[in-house]
Amino acid sequence: MTPISLVAPRKLLIGGGALAKLPALLAEFGLSRPLLVTDPWMVSSGTVERALAPLKGAGIATSVFSETVPDPTDTVVQAGVEALRAGDFDCLIGFGGGSPMDTAKAIAILAAAAPGQSMRDFKVPASADRAALPVICVPTTAGTGSEATRFTIVTDTQHDEKMLIAGLGALPLAAVVDYELTFSVPARVTADTGIDSLTHALEAYVSARANSVSDIYAQAAMRLIAANLRTAYAEPQNRAARAAMMEGATLAGLAFSNSSVALVHGMSRPLGAHFHVPHGLSNAMLLPAITAFGLEAGLPRYAEAARVMGVAPAGTPDAEAGALLLDELRALNEELGVPTPRAYGIPQDRFDSLLELMAEQALASGSPGNNPRVPTAAEIIALYREVYGN
Repeated sequence: MTPISLVAPRKLLIGGGALAKLPALLAEFGLSRPLLVTDPWMVSSGTVERALAPLKGAGIATSVFSETVPDPTDTVVQAGVEALRAGDFDCLIGFGGGSPMDTAKAIAILAAAAPGQSMRDFKVPASADRAALPVICVPTTAGTGSEATRFTIVTDTQHDEKMLIAGLGALPLAAVVDYELTFSVPARVTADTGIDSLTHALEAYVSARANSVSDIYAQAAMRLIAANLRTAYAEPQNRAARAAMMEGATLAGLAFSNSSVALVHGMSRPLGAHFHVPHGLSNAMLLPAITAFGLEAGLPRYAEAARVMGVAPAGTPDAEAGALLLDELRALNEELGVPTPRAYGIPQDRFDSLLELMAEQALASGSPGNNPRVPTAAEIIALYREVYGN
């Protein structure tokens, strides 16, 4: 039997009010000079003060790098490395959604690189196992799960390509997962990040790389997300739903970090890179059609996912459970207002002109190879056309 390889942050603080423990968490690891990586909105809205206040109260001086953009780019990562080298820091704190956390991870990786290396040198299948400094993640959405994964996504601005970067260098040292940070998250972001989390758990579960431990994480995540996503979307102040979604997002991150994602993510990255569709939303656009594409090949797993999510009763035959899963994914998209690429405003002529390149980039990421049904480039193009919309 092949040994199971598992990775996780050394410490996770999960629960309402956990952010107050951030200074103590740093102290546990002997850290006291953080560079906090976030985005302009977190600064202008004052949300970043939720992290800065307890640090200041503990006498920890914190510098802020707030140039993160929605799809982290190699140029922003380079600017972050320069900011890191300009100060005397001993750790990075990624505070925000997936983009600030991914940026913090990428800064740590690039800062440890050899002279002349760029982020492209760490693109999968390369392994990014070294980081210059430890990273502590504080997610404010539920969410990308980046606080618990060995992955980061960086856009190559020269090639207009979202690159998957994987390795121990991208694994956070620790994370603070405080659902109280999500109360002010807009409904659209709640929906998109929630479906992103569900996609992480479902793809980890049906992936060719799934294992007995990643299955535990994936099943727990699917139960929480399926039962609470609609409530968190409709009732943003519902503490129980927000707590469940935050925990589910982190569990889903642990699931796919120890298994893998698959075709949805492989096709989602090019869609996001070329048309600047938020990552969670591009996943949501693709999830029903791609699940249908792989359903027969991965039926036992998809059927069990339906039963775990509560959309098919225990004992439901696989074929019926698989059909119910598809019904649920389509209903979720409709109820949460997920648009097609056409409805989102992507011009068809530009979409069509990039189909071959997007298919090539999807396959190059390696993620489609983990799908229950591994697609050809022609099948990926056909799927893009199917999801584009009438």
